Amino acid sequence: MSADAQWVMERCASLAAITDVKGETTRTFLSPAMTRANALVAEWMQAAGMSVRTDAAGNLRGRRGEAAKTFVMASHLDTVPNAGAYDGILGVVMAIEVAEAMRDAALPYSMEVIGFSEEEGVRFGVPFIGSRAMAGTCDETLLSTEDANGINVREAITAYGLSCDALPEAVLHDAFAYLEFHIEQGPVLEAEERALGVVDAIAGQSRYSLTFTGRANHAGTTPMHLRQDAMSAAAEWIVAVEAFAQKTKGLVATVGSVSTIPGAGNVIAGEVRATLDVRSADDAVRRDAVAALLAKAEACALARSVRVEKNLRMDQAAVAMDASLTATLAKAVGAHARRIVSGAGHDAMIVAPHIPSAMLFLRSPGGLSHHPDESVLMNDVQAGLDAGVRFVKLLAIKENDA
Repeated sequence: MSADAQWVMERCASLAAITDVKGETTRTFLSPAMTRANALVAEWMQAAGMSVRTDAAGNLRGRRGEAAKTFVMASHLDTVPNAGAYDGILGVVMAIEVAEAMRDAALPYSMEVIGFSEEEGVRFGVPFIGSRAMAGTCDETLLSTEDANGINVREAITAYGLSCDALPEAVLHDAFAYLEFHIEQGPVLEAEERALGVVDAIAGQSRYSLTFTGRANHAGTTPMHLRQDAMSAAAEWIVAVEAFAQKTKGLVATVGSVSTIPGAGNVIAGEVRATLDVRSADDAVRRDAVAALLAKAEACALARSVRVEKNLRMDQAAVAMDASLTATLAKAVGAHARRIVSGAGHDAMIVAPHIPSAMLFLRSPGGLSHHPDESVLMNDVQAGLDAGVRFVKLLAIKENDA
């Protein structure tokens, strides 16, 4: 049986219609829409000959085969607010279709397809809850993290009818290989007119929140030389962040959110809160950049008698994909397979330290993602499915020869 891209596109469209917010695609961790989405995906898994269960973190898991040794294909089913139809979801649906195409094959391992319950970090401000559960890294700090309504992860799992006591059963101990399909979420493949990219590594990330604190005062009566303007300090620093990243190879740095207090047009800002997101596949480059940018924030503040407070929100090292599996995936893609580094975080970066992992990107038209207009080309989906089927066959040959 051959894999069918049309089937994948239709299923992604069906899932996009399942939402917690009418008129958009929004599904967060353990929400009512997630329940409906899991029920539909479970039907597809069962139709592909899989037994289906939901683990203690809400991950939907379809399995076929009796061997303890397991090959995993996975991605996530949650979304950002007002999302597109393919981020995460495409990977789950493609995995089911690859499993269906290999239904009659005699494989030396079992296959498991997982729809992770949470990757985006929308509800609790902490990403990768689903893949952390499978990797066995859901610690007490994570379980105690609260959402905007004061409900923590442990309570949310209990309210969903699951039990944190069963989290150890979510860990997959016998997995020997992991593959994740995902849209690129960037413009590189499209710029090079390539359908697919084989991921070598996922960039490390540092995320900070910064608060510049000066003194709010009247905009008309306070002379310029007597001001402690938090906005001016933050603004100079924001421009410096952009300039630093532009001259540092392989680095991206972003100030994505800024808020001012009191936020009135005729009041000098007494406080400005800003975020900093720094990423690179080279951890040394990332660490040096963070140190330089935080020092620049101090300098911008000091020049205006403003204080700056810096709080680390995330420090994730770069994660390399498994060299052997990645070479096998490149072979499955074919001649001139494009090797690429992912600037976005993915479940594969959580799984890779525990299970040898590989990742295949599909071209993102317009480089657009986390947006309702996010798209994918059917021919690219077919190319990805064909590569996935070849990868499963090559993996079987390697295991039989081992």
